[in-house]
Amino acid sequence: MGIVFVAFCDSKCKVRCSKASVHDRCIFNCGVCCEDCKCVPSGTYGNKDECPCYRDKVTKDKKKKPKCP
Repeated sequence: MGIVFVAFCDSKCKVRCSKASVHDRCIFNCGVCCEDCKCVPSGTYGNKDECPCYRDKVTKDKKKKPKCP
């Protein structure tokens, strides 16, 4: 992955996670999702329809909870 794309994910995830109660976990999960999906929804919450890949990612456990913040 290129340096430019890492900077893209970092900046988008900082905005996305700016109001998260568990900031470090949000930044980590957002970064993983951004790398896979090549996008991050705008704002600090919601707007996930802007990025269907990001919206549809779920954890691998039985409960299948949303993975991306």
